[in-house]
Amino acid sequence: MADGSSSTLTTTQQDTTLIIGGGLAGIFTALKLAPHPVTILTAAPFGEGASSAWAQGGMAAAVGEGDTPEKHLADTLVAGAGIVDETIAHMMTRDASARIEDLLSYGVPFDRDLEGKLLTGREAAHSERRIVHVNGDTAGKAIMAAMIETVRKTPSIRVIENFVAEQLTQVDGRVTGVIARGGHGTAANTVHFSARSVVLATGGIGHLYQVTTNPPEANGNGVALAARAGAVLADLEFVQFHPTAVDIGRDPAPLATEALRGEGAILINSAGERFMLAIHPDAELAPRDIVARAIHAELAAGRGAFLDCRETIGARFAERFPTVYASCIAGGIDPATMPIPMAPAEHYHMGGVFTDANGRTTVPGLWACGEVASTGVHGANRLASNSLLEAVVFATRVAEDIARLDPNEPILIGQDNVAGGLMPAGPQDAEIIAAIRKIMADDVGVVRDAEGLTRAVDQLTQLERKTRSAMVLNMLIVARLIATAALNRTESRGGHYRRDFPEADSVQAHRSFMALAGNLQRQPQAEKKVALA
Repeated sequence: MADGSSSTLTTTQQDTTLIIGGGLAGIFTALKLAPHPVTILTAAPFGEGASSAWAQGGMAAAVGEGDTPEKHLADTLVAGAGIVDETIAHMMTRDASARIEDLLSYGVPFDRDLEGKLLTGREAAHSERRIVHVNGDTAGKAIMAAMIETVRKTPSIRVIENFVAEQLTQVDGRVTGVIARGGHGTAANTVHFSARSVVLATGGIGHLYQVTTNPPEANGNGVALAARAGAVLADLEFVQFHPTAVDIGRDPAPLATEALRGEGAILINSAGERFMLAIHPDAELAPRDIVARAIHAELAAGRGAFLDCRETIGARFAERFPTVYASCIAGGIDPATMPIPMAPAEHYHMGGVFTDANGRTTVPGLWACGEVASTGVHGANRLASNSLLEAVVFATRVAEDIARLDPNEPILIGQDNVAGGLMPAGPQDAEIIAAIRKIMADDVGVVRDAEGLTRAVDQLTQLERKTRSAMVLNMLIVARLIATAALNRTESRGGHYRRDFPEADSVQAHRSFMALAGNLQRQPQAEKKVALA
């Protein structure tokens, strides 16, 4: 691209449907829209930078003998701690088997038994064995590989790589496209992509935290894009920390899949004590938030926390769980003979951009699906392996909704609301990003309180006033919104734990909604709670 001002729009490209994000939700939407023309905009090389590819556990679906969508729903409701949208969640569990069939048709090699039936495993808080895997712990990688290969064979899908979306454009309140920057967000100039329909599928928020299992591109950007366009956000305070990240100093932290505990692995401290037995009847298979806080407490007390797979998995480790095995070996740990050091890590965001059953946001022209969306199916705490399922179920519904639009509707081009004076990403951002991640880890992490959350909001607000980088501004906006939502919820529920309000409050047994008040292109403003009928 030619040199020029950071706010110069060097090119305008028109698309019928623009999907921002190249993970499972975005790809599935594009495939379901075929043969309608679609452009996928990715922040990294296609197939990289998506949490979907790193998913180890698999996908939940009631496909085993004796299991039903209603049983799957019941487990989802329990895990969600009282605020799951039951109607939407039931829709997801009912559609699960059909989406598994879709994935099989795309070439996903789910594990089967000798009779050719799908093999199913059990994970935490599931009452049945309903998790379909690929080679033990490589489901995400295998699903993404099959999907990417299918996309490359689909002529209606165009993929544009290494473009970071910075701001949605609008005309009369309707989203009409996005301003994006090439070179992983480092290019001097920006490009305006206009489209009749825009789909956010940008993933999660992991890299707002110091320890995460997410790729670097999962930094909350999609939530910020929607917020700055005026969209309602939901349940931002509910952040799931995976209890068992392998603590070997890597960023992102390797994940020790929950399937290990499903196969009988136990958690011990440095004294060899199995500490989960005294905390929850389901011990290691308790809901993730409970296990995460237990490990957090052991670490805070200096006793350490370790996953012991020696007796239950042992010599079968390399064959059964090759991804985890490789990570451990690279860190100098043989999991067949040594306990694996553990630490909680930001893993999944239950909150995000509020959508209806068809993935529509509250802003015309904008849809969202996957982790960036908040459909209500997860409530306060996501049930294990429901995330990949949610991605494909609601990607399908988004595609069906967009396909019903009038194909003759004009593609509007609007740049009136574009913020000026923002800079490309660069080395100058490293210090602020490190500060964001420390603030979130220290004060908006596994255990929270009013003092820490207030401090986080204040510190993030100050940083927001200083930054000129579009990417960092979006990270700061989302981080501050999450901290504000956590401060507003004066109880403990699911993934949100307040040490100053350790009990659940029945009065607060509902979802939370928030919108970004005012124009936040350059200056932070107060947020407002939103009441939805």
